[in-house]
Amino acid sequence: MKAILIDDERSALTYLERLLEADGRLTVMGKYTSAQAGLDHLAAERVDIVFIDIGMPEMNGLEAAEWIQQLDSHIHIVFVTAYSEYAIEAFELQALDYLLKPVHARRLSKTIDRIAALLADSRFSTSGVIVKQTPKVRCFQKLEILEDGQEAVGAKPFKWRTLKSQELFSFLLHHEGDWVSKEQLLDALWPEYHLDKAVVHLHTSIYQIRKALKERMQDTKLEYNLDRYRLNRNGWATDVELFERGISEWAASGSGGTPRMDSLLELYRGNYLEEHDYPWAYAKREKLRNMYLACASELAREELRSGGTRKSVQRLISLQQREPYSDDICGLLLTAYAQLGDYTAAQKHYESFVSLLEDELGIEPQQVTHQLYIQLKTQTQPA
Repeated sequence: MKAILIDDERSALTYLERLLEADGRLTVMGKYTSAQAGLDHLAAERVDIVFIDIGMPEMNGLEAAEWIQQLDSHIHIVFVTAYSEYAIEAFELQALDYLLKPVHARRLSKTIDRIAALLADSRFSTSGVIVKQTPKVRCFQKLEILEDGQEAVGAKPFKWRTLKSQELFSFLLHHEGDWVSKEQLLDALWPEYHLDKAVVHLHTSIYQIRKALKERMQDTKLEYNLDRYRLNRNGWATDVELFERGISEWAASGSGGTPRMDSLLELYRGNYLEEHDYPWAYAKREKLRNMYLACASELAREELRSGGTRKSVQRLISLQQREPYSDDICGLLLTAYAQLGDYTAAQKHYESFVSLLEDELGIEPQQVTHQLYIQLKTQTQPA
């Protein structure tokens, strides 16, 4: 991500540049002490973000922001100033964020998180409609690194030198660009080893990852600072991140939009890093699984409400293969079969569900599922 800085105080420019360099996710393409000089840069070269002070002589930051939006409405603006009373006017100009001087590293990091998310959104979303995009790395079902421009189907697998280098890469990816301490890595990946031996394994795996990145992902860096490591990915997203972000947008918009959600649910090829069975991934795996089930079930309900019953049946049968013990899915299928008037299919499905629960779990269906079946069965009996 590229940025320029505009502030009439050189010391403020230097301080902000150092904070951004320490964070490592933005590249500063220019520093300017006047708004006009910054505008001249933007007229010649596009950037992603402009950090600009509001209280400047000649042309202040608010006026400059209007010119910036005319030059390129896709440029994100962050105002940096000592005066909080400008906040309301700043956000009326659709500023991305508002930083008060002196800027603190933690507050700046949150702003950069927002920038990265918005820029990633813009790469796969247009007017709220998701465009199919092949992620650079896939984590659903198993870890896969894809060749640049390669389609997800038939992806050529990348072979890691060791299983531990693969797990270390997955663990750093799991932390989504956050710094991870050496102690945390050793505890998570080499708990059974003596400290000295574990450190050797860590350094060997770090070397192998850096070599792999150089060969396959040159835009990604494995960084080290103060006994901590992180992956600097320069903005690309995994299938998991595309899925999570899309689901959040869908939920915030009040649901709806079956074609859009279908493209998102296709990303879910299997449970998160399921084939590798990493213990540290269990919690996130369960969270993502629940997100998938909730959204797929809600789509099925929407199809039942809107008359797409046959499509709902197909979706629910596929969903049941993932979650064979779900009373909720069983109930939705019973409802769908009833809407189609296929009470024989409803009966067979329920009886099969009862047998499965009894044989494999030693339990019975929930009372609400049983009552629904009895209600449907009553409807088929002659008066």
